[in-house]
Amino acid sequence: MSKIDPSHIDIRGILDLLPHRFPFLLVDKILSFTPNQEIRAIKNVTFNEPYFQGHFPGYPLMPGVLIVEALAQTAGLLLLKSKPAEEIKNKLFVFTGLERVKFRRQVVPGDQLIMHMNNVRSKMSMWKMDGTAEVDGQLVCEARLGGAFVTQERN
Repeated sequence: MSKIDPSHIDIRGILDLLPHRFPFLLVDKILSFTPNQEIRAIKNVTFNEPYFQGHFPGYPLMPGVLIVEALAQTAGLLLLKSKPAEEIKNKLFVFTGLERVKFRRQVVPGDQLIMHMNNVRSKMSMWKMDGTAEVDGQLVCEARLGGAFVTQERN
């Protein structure tokens, strides 16, 4: 009998934590997770992503803002997975700021984007995290992201 690593979370677990859905869900799997400290996750970049139709025809590139969004979703997963379910009920983790963003390499269909987020500090419901995205061990993007838990209002 094989042992399942509880830090690995597949798409079903991600869908349980994040409100995002296709075409805006940008994390496919969590590779490793240490509560309140760090997380590593994957985004498999495929040619059938809707943004490749226009960015750019004949030269498909993953938009930098979507790479940053994938990092933000990874940060959200770190915090949502770190909290007890009752504490995050009716809460959303929202992106509040971005600092020190640098893009180092293009991301194209067929790439596997590996996102790594580290918790830098938190105060009340506000968070700062440093993140990187890599493809084949090469740095693609680095950024410091801010986020906060907010109450999700239901209509």
